[in-house]
Amino acid sequence: MSTFNLEIVTPTRILDAGEVSYVRCPGTDGSFGVMASHREAVIGLDVGEIKVTQGGKDSFYATSGGFAEITDEKVQLLVETVEKSSEIDSNRAEASMQRSKDRIAGKVDADMDRAEVALLRAINRLRVSNR
Repeated sequence: MSTFNLEIVTPTRILDAGEVSYVRCPGTDGSFGVMASHREAVIGLDVGEIKVTQGGKDSFYATSGGFAEITDEKVQLLVETVEKSSEIDSNRAEASMQRSKDRIAGKVDADMDRAEVALLRAINRLRVSNR
């Protein structure tokens, strides 16, 4: 199977995944997959799960959004945050989800848009942590 280079870049680190055969990302208009020889594109990413297939094995990552740049040589994901499923602290994610729910329910003064986005990120992290 053909492969391509995948790099995931955040403001604080660069994760060079190396040669992969497939990546599925949460696009702002729905999920999309990339395989070798994909057409070049720049696509907006949303909060969601990134699936990476490498050597026949799947890895899962939680992201809070950004952009995917697809070129002939590689796919580069420029994201705000990324966490591998095994790195996610489920207790911390659950606490974050509860804080967000409390803010939305009006128990704590907060910006509603910000609380709703925080809730989406926490739910996503919990879902990905169970992979």
